Amino acid sequence: MDVAGKSCGAKYEYLLFDLDDTLYPMSSGLNSACRKNIEEYMLQHLDIEESEVPRICLELYREHGTTMAGLKALGHEFDDDEFHAYVHGRLPYDALKPDLVLRNLLLSMPQRKKVDQEIFSSLILFTNSIFTNADKAHAAEVLSRLCLEDCFEGIICFETLNPPHPQPVDFITAPDDCTGNNLNSKSPILCKPSVEAIEAATRIANVDPQKTLFFDDSARNIASGKAAGLHTVIVGSSELVPGADYVLRSIHNIRKAIPEIWEGEEGQQLEQFIRSTAVETLVLA
Repeated sequence: MDVAGKSCGAKYEYLLFDLDDTLYPMSSGLNSACRKNIEEYMLQHLDIEESEVPRICLELYREHGTTMAGLKALGHEFDDDEFHAYVHGRLPYDALKPDLVLRNLLLSMPQRKKVDQEIFSSLILFTNSIFTNADKAHAAEVLSRLCLEDCFEGIICFETLNPPHPQPVDFITAPDDCTGNNLNSKSPILCKPSVEAIEAATRIANVDPQKTLFFDDSARNIASGKAAGLHTVIVGSSELVPGADYVLRSIHNIRKAIPEIWEGEEGQQLEQFIRSTAVETLVLA
């Protein structure tokens, strides 16, 4: 049964969704296929000893957030786009089917809000956004396969947080007792579950963390999201994890478990309108 961990009485104005294993179940097989592709890349392109690849892959993932970030931290040099093309470009996307139930749920949620241009210089607040460690091509493919490509106002992805020519950044990992992870701060890649990555995502999306609901299937991402000031939902679990305000076995149960998303004076008026309205998704990369 999907339950609320605690009653916070907040009206959620912004929704931030992880992509993989959150909008679709892990049983799709993409997760295991992705791991297999990463291990093959390490073996064939980085000349890592075959017997050591599985162990190193897992250790780097645990220490740096993603295996890719760990490989970069160790000094391996490779092209980001080539890595993503190898790891994600060969995934069995056919396993993903249109999810009309989730589509209807997402389109019934509050739409993009545009702030008065004269006062806020055309600032746009994204109420429904994707936040993924994956690259933009993978995010676009997954959303297209699920028939959700017009259900989000923005996509914050690998390229968003790691532009080709970034300014020097001092990556400082939050204390372990706040994030629940032991991420190495020396990685040149910014990604979840780093608190800095989550804070950067909220700044990019122009949202107030205290009014934002963050959905993710990873317990450590949830812990970091809470440390960054977000309200949190662990997806694909039957039990609350540290830092989670809500738990959902399936993303499909969101309306029953978190009715607060639809509460508010504008909710009923928007719902009928949004069902017949699609929005263009902006990839922030």
